[in-house]
Formats: sequence, structure tokens, C-alpha cells
Amino acid sequence: MPLPLDLPGRPDERVVRQLVEAVLYEGLVEAAVARDGARVAFAWSHGNKRFRCAGMEGAFGRIRLAAGSVESERRDGAWQAATLDELVASLPASAEDRRRLLGELQSTLAHCSWNDRNLGYGSRRDLGFAALEGALHEGHAYHPCFKARTGFSESDNRDFGPEAGNSFQLAWLLVKRSKVSQRLPIDEAAFWIAELGTVVFAQLDRERTRLGLAWDDCCLLPLHPWQWQSLRDTLLAPWLADGTAHFAGIAGDRYTASQSIRTLLNADRPEAANVKLSMNMSNSSSLRTIEPHSVCTAPVISRWLGDIVTSDPLFETTYPLVVLDEYAGIIAGLDGPLAGQLAAIWRRSVTSTLGEGEQAVPFNALMATEQDGRPFIDGWVRRHGFRNWLVQLLDVAILPVWHLLVGHGIATEAHGQNMVLVHRDGWPVRLVLRDFHDSVEYVPEFLIQPDKAPDFLALDPVYRDALPDQYYWMEDVETLGELVTDALFVFNLAEVSHLLQTFYGLHEADFWKTVRRMLADYAATHGLGARQDRLGLARPTIAAEALLARKLNTGHSSHAVPNPLSIPDA
Repeated sequence: MPLPLDLPGRPDERVVRQLVEAVLYEGLVEAAVARDGARVAFAWSHGNKRFRCAGMEGAFGRIRLAAGSVESERRDGAWQAATLDELVASLPASAEDRRRLLGELQSTLAHCSWNDRNLGYGSRRDLGFAALEGALHEGHAYHPCFKARTGFSESDNRDFGPEAGNSFQLAWLLVKRSKVSQRLPIDEAAFWIAELGTVVFAQLDRERTRLGLAWDDCCLLPLHPWQWQSLRDTLLAPWLADGTAHFAGIAGDRYTASQSIRTLLNADRPEAANVKLSMNMSNSSSLRTIEPHSVCTAPVISRWLGDIVTSDPLFETTYPLVVLDEYAGIIAGLDGPLAGQLAAIWRRSVTSTLGEGEQAVPFNALMATEQDGRPFIDGWVRRHGFRNWLVQLLDVAILPVWHLLVGHGIATEAHGQNMVLVHRDGWPVRLVLRDFHDSVEYVPEFLIQPDKAPDFLALDPVYRDALPDQYYWMEDVETLGELVTDALFVFNLAEVSHLLQTFYGLHEADFWKTVRRMLADYAATHGLGARQDRLGLARPTIAAEALLARKLNTGHSSHAVPNPLSIPDA
């Protein structure tokens, strides 16, 4: 069940190919390019070592290499499959950054190989939402470290990886109240009873009593059990030794990992909240702890977005959208060695939003194929007709995000994991967005209702001395637009357009022409042409995030890519 160009059972080939695609796309090596119709061949050298590969260029200049085409030249002049070691050694980065990257690539390969050896892959088309979250084993379709999970052993992958689907309870700490910051929607005791139930709360309360602690002096905090195992003898040891924190046991509902690993779905009560917990691991682009400033800011951002959506009837009738509010946050140790390591955010579950006959799928399922060699979406397309289904999908997937941006001035990071498609028998009906605590941006003067924006300077002292573009507010409208086009188009819908071209013969240029017309119609309908123009969609190139270059600390966080939305209709 790979991505369209993958070789089943060959994660080694995929890791190499995605590494080279990112290297070429971000211009990390100086490659010679030869074109023959749609085919593109690349060649480059590092010292005396020569490399070559071939493929095609897709939307936004995304490079799609043919499976098995990445080769290096041997000393005798023969060509052979290039290895991760020699490819990483050729990159323009420090020895330490190359060593770290190679380790994450090898870890990605190891975890993919474990999944292939130990998990049976059946059809995912009929899975419920929670099961599908775990079964989407493909990971990031661009980043080469898509399953790095640094620090995960094989047993950790089995116990806590989403693909295995195992459930587990949370670890609980009682932490000195002076070390805790929290933002809860209701009274603290009422919050815990609502989240845990009276029986589990009473269990933890008995443990508090046994430890000789008073609620006036301590707060509850959940940990991912992997995080507890990782921290108890290391960063958390001083707190446990001096009584700043006490272990209160393993308790409560069982959870399963979502595809993001650190966000957990309630297996016993699917309509109960998802819980995002810090994990001291790296996966794809970043460390999976939680930014300290964002934990107690998350509920404020969610209320802001929720009020925007509920006050605009278009989000109900024309651009149906649900935002999964992050309604509570707790963090212990805002700074120092434990900063971001002990934190939890509660988020409304997708399941709780579904109506009769509705089903939900993570949006990145739409870019995957199944065991029968056909796309995940194949039955939907054939049932509803390709063109009708595609237009409906684009309406449902793009316009709510776009109306939030153009109609209100708020940018969201709408990539494949942050979007959920609600459908009825495969017919798209509504978009769900999630994960806002560190992925919402705006330019103050571009907001339609600037007085409604949170007073961030009053929320946390860290915001008062912030550098431009460091947190949620930005200075440039075009850059704001690029945040949306980068996540929604370059690294999300470009995967869908690539799949549709591969399996259904729709040229990517035609896909993006449809998108371009849709956005023009949207602006004309609402008299928002001038605001939309400020986003710079007419530019021949736009900036895309340089995910690999950033990981290698090259100093380049973005690069210019061709913009298919700028091409005028003939």
C-alpha cells in the first residue's frame, strides 16, 4: 500500500529516492539537467563520485524520480544503486549534521522494515477513522526522514507506533503547583472528572492522599508512557528526588497513537478528547516536544477561530468547516531542562463531530494506494464520476481554508495530517481542520476583525520581545499566503494531483487550472479580488519551505518554486 511511485516491500528504495528528490528540489547540489519530453535526467558529482537519476517534474516543480533510478558510479565505471551513506556524504552540511541526518534516515528505514516484517497490510478503504489513522503507514510523502522516531526501539514501535494499533494507558504525575501553568475550560476538579470519569479520578485522588499531598499544592499531569520511561531516570529524576513531582501510576482510558504519534485517540471512548503529549523524539522535520508558549495559548487561539467560524454563515452553508478546538492545556516546567517535555493539550475528537451516515478520513489517505494497486479513492471516483467527484473534492478541501485566509485574514497550516475529509459514501461533504496551537498565522492589518484577535502580549511574557514572524503574527501578506499555499498546495494537494495523473490520466496542469479558476471565481463572487491579489498568486514563482535544507542547518529556510496558479488561461 505505497505512494504512487513506490516499490512495495522496498522501503530502502523509497528512503533513497525521497532523499534525492528533496536534495534536487531544494538545490542542495548543483545538478546538470537533461530533458527529453516529460522525462528529466539529473547528474551531479561530489569529489570523484558521480551520481545520476531520472524522473519527471510535477506541479510546483516537485521532482518525482523513477523507482530504482538513483545510481552512483563505481571506480570501474559501472553504475550501481546509490547508498544512503554516499548520498549523505555528498551533502553541503557539517559533519555533525550529516551524521544526524544519516541516523534519522537509517532509523526511518529500520521502522519501515519492521512494519513490513511484522504487520499485515489489508485494505484500508472500510476502516473507521481511528483505525485508518494508524494504518496510514506511508508517512510524509516528501520528507526523507518520514519515520525517524529517534529513540524508538523495535518494542517501542510495536507498543506505541500507530501502525501496530496497540492501545495503552497514560502515565500520571502529581507536580508541585508552583511549577505548573494551565488553562482549563472549567473548574479544575470538574475538568478532571469530566475527562477521566469519577472512578479514575478517585483512583488518582487516593494515590495523592497516600503520597501525603494536598490539591492546594499539586496538579495532575498526564505523560505518554514512552515519555515517562525516557525521562524518569534522566531529566525528570531531580524533580522526583526532591518531591517537585511524584509518579501517580498508570491509569485511565486506553489510547492508540494517531499517525502523528504524539496525538492519542481514546480507544475506550472514541468521542472523548484526543490528547497531544510531548515526546522527546525527532520525526521528519522536528522534535516532537510541545513549544512551551503554545500550551496555554492553544485554547485562546481555538476560541478565536471557533468564534470566527460560527459567526460567518458561509462556513455552515457554502464552505462547510469544523475546527477541532484545543480546549485545555497544561504544562510543567516552562523553562529549564524540562521545557516542553511535560505538556498536554486536549482536542475535540473528529468522531464527536460526525452526523448520521458520515465518515471521516485523514486527508493524506487520498494520496495513497492500496494492496490491489489502485488508489484508496478508486471506489469513490468510479461511483460518483471522476469529474464530478474532483470538483466537489476541491470545493470542500480548498475553499474553507481559502475563505479563512482571504475572507478573514487567518492562515492555517493545512497539510495532509492537519486536514480531515468528511464524506458520505465517498462524496466529500465537509472539511475538518486540526492542530492550531503552533500553526496559525496572521498579519494584523490584513485581518477583517483585528479587534477579535487574541491579545498575545498579555498571554505570555515571551511574546513581548518576539522577533518578526517568530510566533503567530507576521509582517508581510505575501508571506502569509505562501504559508497556506506551501502546506495546502505544494506538500498536500500536489500529491493528489500527482496520483490523479498517474492513475486517471488527468494532467497536473489541468488539475491546477481548475484550482486557479476556482480561486478566481471565489474572489469574484465575494468582491475579494483586491485582497486575494495581495497574496501574490500571480507571481511566476513562490516560496516553498526547504524542509531538508532547514534540517541540515544550511541557512536557507525556503526556496523559489514555479507557481502553476500564475499561468493565465489561454
